[in-house]
Amino acid sequence: MSLRYQIIFRILLSSLCILLLGGAIAIWQARQAVEKEVDASIHLALQLITLGMADATSLQHVDDLSRFRALRQTRHLSIQLLKPDGQLVHFAGEQQPSHPEDMPPAWFIRAVKGDYPKVEHKINTQDGEILTLIIEAQPLDEITEVWQESLGFFSSLSLLTLLSFLAVNLVLNKSLKAIGVIVDALRMIETGQYKHQLPAFSTAEFDNIAKAINHMTVELEKTRQENSDLTQHSLAIQEEERQHLSQELHDEFGQSLTAIKVMAVTASRQAADVPKITATICDICDHLTLVLRSMMQQLHPLVLTELGLKATLEDMVNHWSERNPGLALSIVCSDEVDELDKNIARQVFRVIQECLTNVIRHADAKQVRIDLSVRAAEGKLFLNVADDGEGCDMQSINRGFGLRGIKERIKSLAGEVSLDSRPGAGMRISAWIPLV
Repeated sequence: MSLRYQIIFRILLSSLCILLLGGAIAIWQARQAVEKEVDASIHLALQLITLGMADATSLQHVDDLSRFRALRQTRHLSIQLLKPDGQLVHFAGEQQPSHPEDMPPAWFIRAVKGDYPKVEHKINTQDGEILTLIIEAQPLDEITEVWQESLGFFSSLSLLTLLSFLAVNLVLNKSLKAIGVIVDALRMIETGQYKHQLPAFSTAEFDNIAKAINHMTVELEKTRQENSDLTQHSLAIQEEERQHLSQELHDEFGQSLTAIKVMAVTASRQAADVPKITATICDICDHLTLVLRSMMQQLHPLVLTELGLKATLEDMVNHWSERNPGLALSIVCSDEVDELDKNIARQVFRVIQECLTNVIRHADAKQVRIDLSVRAAEGKLFLNVADDGEGCDMQSINRGFGLRGIKERIKSLAGEVSLDSRPGAGMRISAWIPLV
């Protein structure tokens, strides 16, 4: 069921409950009003009769009914005067309401009408005859009046309920229209159209949602652009590495192999200095071995697979220290890092390698400290690389490809990375990676 029909159904159900409750309250109030009115009429009539007979406790004779004719117009009551044999002497009141066409329905009469008291009073005549005065409630007139009042109340309640329903429906239509605009925008975002912006809404809640979605699309577009730039940069680096590898193979291996071949041909002659040629060939092979080890170290450090991450990092730090004697490198690494997953170990190694590369190229630092530890209780791997270099503005850092690569590597491991740098205050790169 759609949101529109759910809300309409609940509004209708609430309106029905309000009408039923209002009707029940109206009937209860009508019953109370009729009961009070009838009780008041009975007591009034009884007092009038009592006062009228205060100067004479008996009638002159049965036909002397002047005292009772004054009660002919008494409302809501039936006043009867009966002889001892039950013969009706006098009757005052009406059995039907004054306007029968306005009589309420039978169910309303049954709901409102209660059990009213029946008053009997003995009257002695001078003839010695005892008459019985009976006062009974006849509330049809009063019930008819409260029926009209209840109809007015119920009609007003129904009108207010209808107006409330219409007002809520108008607001609902406006809200659903805004929701439709937001859903359409989300579908466009789903297809990659991040430049689409939602308009401003008059309703604060929808306007806040629109602003949040617009901010999200801006960030998604920014992230997509950064990923595109990073991909292009990665492809460019890949091509550069391939070109460098090709150049190394051509310059080092090609020339060296050509020299070895020439020396081998020379050694085949009788007058050749074989020991000297052999020594030269050995020197060339040693050089090629060093070049090959360097190329393999750049492509994939074999020590990472053979000895583990800790030994690889220490070897890398020693290598960088030898190449940069003016830089004091230190590393604190726990033994537990050797038990890390191979993918995590490889990515962490590349992250630290990239950090050192950035320090050498841009930081002009004197000291660099690397901390790598496994916190088993938290199930996380923590990395911290800090230098005392020049530092730089965070905005310019965010535009660099080196830091983007670090962020992407940490993100690929479901980790988080934070950067802290200010001009002249060095840089700190902190990251944590979940191990479970």
